[in-house]
Amino acid sequence: MGNIHTTPYFFRPKPLFGLDIGKGSLKAVQLSLDDSAVKPTLVGYGTAGFDPAAIQDGVVVKPELIAEAAQTLFGKGLVGSITSRRAALTIPSYRTFARSIQLPALKPHELADAVRLEAEQYIPLSLDDLYLDYTVLSQSKTGTEILAVAVPRTIVDSYVDLGAIMGIEVVLIESTMNAIGRLFSRDHQSDVASVIIDFGSLSADISIYDRGVVTTGTVDSGGQLFNEAIEKGLKVSSAEANIIKTKYGLGRSRRQAEIQAALDPILQKITKEIKRLVRYHDEHYGSERPIQQVVMLGGGANVPGLSDYFTSNLRLAVRSLDPWQSIELNGLQPPGLHDRPMFAGVIGLGLAPPTGVFK
Repeated sequence: MGNIHTTPYFFRPKPLFGLDIGKGSLKAVQLSLDDSAVKPTLVGYGTAGFDPAAIQDGVVVKPELIAEAAQTLFGKGLVGSITSRRAALTIPSYRTFARSIQLPALKPHELADAVRLEAEQYIPLSLDDLYLDYTVLSQSKTGTEILAVAVPRTIVDSYVDLGAIMGIEVVLIESTMNAIGRLFSRDHQSDVASVIIDFGSLSADISIYDRGVVTTGTVDSGGQLFNEAIEKGLKVSSAEANIIKTKYGLGRSRRQAEIQAALDPILQKITKEIKRLVRYHDEHYGSERPIQQVVMLGGGANVPGLSDYFTSNLRLAVRSLDPWQSIELNGLQPPGLHDRPMFAGVIGLGLAPPTGVFK
C-alpha cells in the first residue's frame, strides 16, 4: 500500500471577528488575513454602549442588555460589515491570574501536570473553579519557562452563554494582554524588549513583551479613575473633569500643577508596577535583552503630557501606538484620532488566526 496522506485537503479556515466586551461598551472588528498581503485588510468594525450593570465582577449577569446592544451594533452601527458568526472574545487581564513559571526540563506530556501543581501555589482560588492554560515561553536542556493563565469558570461560562444568546459561536477567549501582544508583534519596533501599558476605563494592564508576553500586572488606574481624581482634586463636575483630562492632561496649562497633584497618586502606582516588572525582567534577561521602550495603548494613551511624565520617571523612551497603522483600511473611514487607541485589544483579537472547519 502507498503512503497515507496527512494533508487536510478537505479542511479550510473560516474567518472570525474580534468582540471586546468592556465596561458598558461593545467593540467589534473583522479583518481579512491574507498571507499574500502586506497588512491584514479591514472588513468592518463598530461600537455600541450598554448598561454597565450587565456585568458584575467580570460575570455577565444580564446578557439580554448586551445582546440588545449587539443587535444595534450589527444592525446599524457598523462601518463596513461583519460577515462571520464566529467570534474571539477578550477577558480583562485584571480578571485573570497570570504568572511566568520556571520548570525543570520536562517532556511535553508532563507539562500540564507540572503547571497545575505550580499554579496551586500562587492562585488564591481552587483550581476546580478555574480554567487553566499555559504558553511555553522558552525551553532549554536545563529547564522550561511557561506563562500560566487562569480565569474563573463563572466568567468564561457567562461569555459562552452570552454568545449563544447573541447567535454567535465563541471559538476563542483570551486575556486582553494576549490580544495586545499579538497586535504589538506587528509593530516595527517589537523586536526589542518593551513595556506595554493598556489603559482601560478602570485599570491599566501592564506587561513585559520580549518576543512574546513574558509577565503581566494590573493597576487600578484607568480613564474613569483619572476623571474622578481630577473631579475631586480640582473640585469640578464630571463633564469638566473629562474635558480637562483630554484637552490639557499633564501638559502646560495654568492648572498644570493642580492636575498633576490630583493624578500623581495614580501615576505613582503605575510607575511602581512598571519598575517591579522591569526588575523581574532584568533578573531573568536584563544583561542580554534590556528594556528599551514603553508603549502606551488604550484611551489613557491620549492624555497630553503623559508620555513626558513616564519618560522623566522611568528614564525610558515612551510612545503611543496607533493600532490602526497595523491594518489596511480598505477604503473604510477609521474612528477619530481620540478613539483609535481604544480599539487596540479588539484589533488584536481580529488578528487571531482563523480556526478551521471541514468542508
